[in-house]
Amino acid sequence: MFKKIIFGLLSALMGAVFLFSAYTKLYPIEPFEYTFVDLGIGNWQTAPFIARILIGLEFLIGFSLITQLRLKKITYKLSIVALLIFCLYLILEIIFSGNKGNCGCFGTTLFMTPLQALIKNIIMLAILMLLYKFHNGWGDGKFGKWLFIISVFSALSLPFILNPIELNYSEAYLNKPEENFKLELDSLYSKAKLSVPPKTLSQGKHIIAFMSLTCPHCRIATKKMHIMHERNPAIPFYFVLNGDDENLKPFFDDTHTEDIPHCMLLGKNFVYLAGTVMPAIYLVNDGVVEHAVNYIDLDQKEVEAWLAKK
Repeated sequence: MFKKIIFGLLSALMGAVFLFSAYTKLYPIEPFEYTFVDLGIGNWQTAPFIARILIGLEFLIGFSLITQLRLKKITYKLSIVALLIFCLYLILEIIFSGNKGNCGCFGTTLFMTPLQALIKNIIMLAILMLLYKFHNGWGDGKFGKWLFIISVFSALSLPFILNPIELNYSEAYLNKPEENFKLELDSLYSKAKLSVPPKTLSQGKHIIAFMSLTCPHCRIATKKMHIMHERNPAIPFYFVLNGDDENLKPFFDDTHTEDIPHCMLLGKNFVYLAGTVMPAIYLVNDGVVEHAVNYIDLDQKEVEAWLAKK
């Protein structure tokens, strides 16, 4: 009896980890969505659906482990396969990008490097395999079967209810009339540190993004632009960053955007150009801001169409 209680508590603990992982990915959900675009599994339109379905799967595994539903028949196998896939992703991440930045296993709530996450997953795999061998749970009867079926539909729909997809998020904002304004870049050329911005920023088309190193929304925006840059290196991004020097390395470790041209601009000079709302993303043509774009609405095809337009 004591052994059964211990194994039941272990199962509930594993379930709690899956539930916490699912919930923390929901707010904000964009970094998790961008992962699937980066991997080539989905595009900007399908990634929000893929992300929510996988979060729903984590909710299902977590709930089933806690309530002991269909453990040996379905839940253990599903959770072990999920963890093995996560481990494979983390190993590839370490190989190709190094052990830096936040792996995103617990969203932006709990920072964890890829190696830390891999160790955590290996420990969970060991516990789940132990449970698979010695603990059957109770949810294999007729009632457990129907409760599991209800849980499947509830868990998979929950992310869509808690954080609905805005189907019009990538509407053609570039076709909307906007008031153009001149971006006075003289202060950027004379006051920037870290590197001197090229004078060509005042010529032709550029996407100039003003971001704070400690702003969580700026990091989300930067990760999206990182993926766009990987998919099309010809997109002329330029970052103007604000913050303390010690925050620069963590920013780049998390966003992997060291190769995108950037500089630092501090104090009132930064606020004068960027405004007070971060991130500020400007589509600039010959020094004139033609469009100020919210990072949620930033759409690669629309940007490429704007760049191609004479």
